[in-house]
Amino acid sequence: MSKGRTRGFAFPRWYNGSMYEICVTVSFHAAHFLREYEGKCARLHGHTWRVKAAVSGNSLGHAGMVMDFHDLKALLEETVAPFDHVCLNDLEPFDRASPTSENIARHVYGALKERLGTSAPGVRLSWVSVSESPDTEVVYREG
Repeated sequence: MSKGRTRGFAFPRWYNGSMYEICVTVSFHAAHFLREYEGKCARLHGHTWRVKAAVSGNSLGHAGMVMDFHDLKALLEETVAPFDHVCLNDLEPFDRASPTSENIARHVYGALKERLGTSAPGVRLSWVSVSESPDTEVVYREG
């Protein structure tokens, strides 16, 4: 196979081994209340949560992709499925840690990183974001 070609895929002339990042979005519906918080969010309330996850890679694999969008979305959906239509405060780890967007993002990041494991060699989880409204978003990434 000549340089610049992978299974029939021809790299553009500008390709120089740059990093690629892909992102998928899923949503779930859940209630929560915030501990150690003074204000209306200390009371039980619900959101339609939006969760995004991005993975990155330095090279393109099968069919010129970092990872199939469908595969990444399926892994993210499996990760957040236990949160759908429940009170997050009733689930681990949110039975101890307040289910803030920040804590949810960190938890999803860790669980998704485990699920990615060896299913996508050469692919790294870049970040996870969580939104509880159209106006807010938290991004979690490991340094």
